Amino acid sequence: MFDGLYFEFPKILFVIFFFIACESLCRMRLPSLYFPHAQQFMKQGIASSKLLFFLKWIAIVMMILALMSPVKDEPYELKPKKGHEIALILDASGSMQERGFDKSNPRASRFDVVKDIVRDFISKRKNDNMGLVVFGAYSFIASPLTYDKNILSRIVSQLSVGMAGKYTALYEALAQGVNLLKMSKSKSKIAILLTDGYSTAGVDKIPLDVALDIAKKEGVKVYPIGIGGAGGYNKNVLLKIAKETGGVAFGASNADELKAIYEKIDKLEKVEIKAETYNNMKYYYFYPLFIGLLSLMLYVYLRNKRGSN
Repeated sequence: MFDGLYFEFPKILFVIFFFIACESLCRMRLPSLYFPHAQQFMKQGIASSKLLFFLKWIAIVMMILALMSPVKDEPYELKPKKGHEIALILDASGSMQERGFDKSNPRASRFDVVKDIVRDFISKRKNDNMGLVVFGAYSFIASPLTYDKNILSRIVSQLSVGMAGKYTALYEALAQGVNLLKMSKSKSKIAILLTDGYSTAGVDKIPLDVALDIAKKEGVKVYPIGIGGAGGYNKNVLLKIAKETGGVAFGASNADELKAIYEKIDKLEKVEIKAETYNNMKYYYFYPLFIGLLSLMLYVYLRNKRGSN
């Protein structure tokens, strides 16, 4: 229990010499009176005097030990994680309401299918620090970066089509995803941009080149995914985003292809995230403090009782 115990203020120990000096040089001098047969009274008080002396010095020593602050460091380390900082950027514009994307469940909308696949992807990326951006006519951060996959998955499940407007501000969403990763110190920053349409002119307030410059400046690798039929999304723009940022562009015409894309992204090379070490300082001053106070109280009690007798 006391292995590795040390004192925060060891120099306070020298205070004990003050008490020793005071005990030797500062004795209380009282006028003495001669009583016949006083020797018998002195014999009765010897045991009591020894006990008082013992209690007094126990109190002094214990108080000094408490002031020296005995403490023990208990270091613990958060296990290092291998993973990425990932921004999931999801299109929630009006066109994501279309059905038939999943042949096994034709009544499900594109967005419902995407949410299920993204939640499955989140559950597999256990060591990644992930955040969520949702966009339509405007974009917003639905979740900051977090290791808590349960909360992130729950947020995804609560998203709905049109919650950010029915149009598509694609480039603004890309810039927002980069902004989500901006404060990250990780060497591996990934943005997975999923859309089923073109950038809507007049709605998208950030030009593509500006959004790309921001991504390159922050070192964010973008994996754009276009879903839907041929011509349903701007393939050339997605290819340019991937090429400029060092990512790979994908296209999916159905749910099975989209699942396969996320499985490919799931095989991204892992990178080391530094472990954090903490020291938990455990203090033990209350043990000598308790003993010292108890001894002092007993000393005062016995001395007063002795004086009253």
